Amino acid sequence: MGETRCGYVALIGEPNAGKSTLLNEMVGAKVSIVTHKVQTTRARIRGVALEGDAQIVFVDTPGLFRPRRRLDRAMVAAAWSGVEDADVVALLIEAHRGVTEGVERILETLKAETRRPVALVINKIDRVKREALLALVQDMSERFPFEATFLISATNGDGVRDLKAWLAARMPESPWLYPEDQIADLPLRMLAAEITREKLTLRLHQELPYQLTVETENWEEKKDGSAKIDQVIYVAREGHRGIVLGKKGETIKAVGAEARKDISELLGRKAHLFLHVAVRPNWENEAERYEQMGLDFSDGS
Repeated sequence: MGETRCGYVALIGEPNAGKSTLLNEMVGAKVSIVTHKVQTTRARIRGVALEGDAQIVFVDTPGLFRPRRRLDRAMVAAAWSGVEDADVVALLIEAHRGVTEGVERILETLKAETRRPVALVINKIDRVKREALLALVQDMSERFPFEATFLISATNGDGVRDLKAWLAARMPESPWLYPEDQIADLPLRMLAAEITREKLTLRLHQELPYQLTVETENWEEKKDGSAKIDQVIYVAREGHRGIVLGKKGETIKAVGAEARKDISELLGRKAHLFLHVAVRPNWENEAERYEQMGLDFSDGS
């Protein structure tokens, strides 16, 4: 092995641009929850990808959007602090949506805030015609001096290898920060909670937007190598408890089965998952919740 390289890449973009899918494609493990609801990546989850002698540490920033609530404001602050910490920034936009207001806002902030090299990554290229794609590339390159532009489809992997190789080449010479077998620096408890939250979000869609959090309360390693995991799903109102439980407990049973399967896969061994639902009315304004999600409570003040 020659000189090792290692550095940080901030993936930025609007909600739903496909950052989590791209991260999963590059890292090869389910680190950031993939869901079609916007603004679900709440923690600054990092994935670690290996490419030749380079280790690329991804800061998967929460989507940059106009903050409405305290939690949202903390998420946006976390996204920009991720940009400041990175060696390279990758701006992800959706081919079929083009230059939205949100993208314009991100570009303005990038111009003002960052001296880092920025790559433009246009995702979901399978959804537009070639002419429209070329026009978008031209438009974006007139708006900002990108170091490189990549056309990709994160869901099927097109173009992702080239992007990964380019990022690896731009990592500074440095020892690796993480052991080879460590895919994310989030504690397993939190990853397991994220998986359950993903399953709930996908199943409940509009019924329970964001007034929901999952915490791993207890984790016990069993003698047979399996893990017994107790999680609490916190909802904001009593009425939400019934939605999470579902008719005769069907929803929570289905969520538990799906989450258990993914958690077992993540651990590479059997997981026994027990879910409980509790009401905690003001959870969004509790500082401790923020810290567990890698966010700074004071950012939201």
